[in-house]
Amino acid sequence: MIDKELNIPFYAKTTIFFIGLIALITILYIAQGIIIPFVFALIIAILLNPVVNFFVKIRVNRILAISITLLLSVIIIAAFCLLMFSQISQFSESWPLLVEKFTLILNQSISSTAGYFNVNPENIHAWITKTQSEILNISSSAIAQTLVTVGSGLAAVLLIPIYVFLILFYQPLLLEFIRRLFKDQHQGDVTEIVTQTKTVIQRYLFGLVIETAIVATLDASALLILGVQYAILLGIIGALLNLIPYIGGLVAVALPMMIALATKSSAWYAVYVLVIYYIIQLIDNNYIVPMIVASKVKINALFSIIVVLAGNMLWGIPGMFLSIPILAIIKLICDHIESLKPWGFLLGDTMPPLLNIKPISRKKKKTTNK
Repeated sequence: MIDKELNIPFYAKTTIFFIGLIALITILYIAQGIIIPFVFALIIAILLNPVVNFFVKIRVNRILAISITLLLSVIIIAAFCLLMFSQISQFSESWPLLVEKFTLILNQSISSTAGYFNVNPENIHAWITKTQSEILNISSSAIAQTLVTVGSGLAAVLLIPIYVFLILFYQPLLLEFIRRLFKDQHQGDVTEIVTQTKTVIQRYLFGLVIETAIVATLDASALLILGVQYAILLGIIGALLNLIPYIGGLVAVALPMMIALATKSSAWYAVYVLVIYYIIQLIDNNYIVPMIVASKVKINALFSIIVVLAGNMLWGIPGMFLSIPILAIIKLICDHIESLKPWGFLLGDTMPPLLNIKPISRKKKKTTNK
């Protein structure tokens, strides 16, 4: 039987592509309860794989090595969660007072602005009073809703260590499966691509963790020096939001500025926070990211914003945090496969020189026709 190449029209290929894309997005949305914990587990497994390999090299049994690595990771994550919980509990107790102070500052600002522009401020004050009561009511209901969400997602979170253990244990099986998907003449290239991609992904994710820790330390230290309340909590939140490009940075600086306005006697502290956060962003973008995370994995602004918004629409807040690492992994894979290198180039931030296409002059065209 002779294999014949099918010549499919362009419109048919386009239709098949979009139908497949819609089907994939639908599956990702419907099965998010299974996929999100698995993706988190896959990223954690890639991060922990060098540690497991270290224990195996010193002749520790593989199952025991995975168990020790997971135990150490759980202890570190539990300590981090306890720190966050203590900070959030203190913040939630002061939330009504912060809302009241911030509303008072806003009222004073609106009164002075309304007097300057000759606008009646009574309607604005009424709207602010209504909004303040709604914010207080929303905050209590939001806390209850958050507890329900956390309770429902607890089962999925408990699945992550099991997934991580199984991914690390069956790593040789998964790599062999990827190798067997391709023909024998491509085995060398496949092995090289898988090895290089795995190494670069591990370095990238590990660098991302180090970058987050450094930015959190810098943010928290700056806020502690300025005497802003909840400095540790705001520093950690700022570092986590920094993983979301452009959008996360704006939210990260807005939160401590609002806290500084509500808790400090002078509005200059908010300006100090803005300036210091801007300096930290410059240090992060020009020194930390190129040296630790590696600039080769940077995604351009267009696709960063698109993928963050798409991740939020698809999976909510977890999707926003997972979108950039997933896109970076896709870019790394594209960079190591010859046929996919144009897509990796499109996702990156390397700007090619502009092509100046000059039109052919009429005189030259007549000459060539002769």
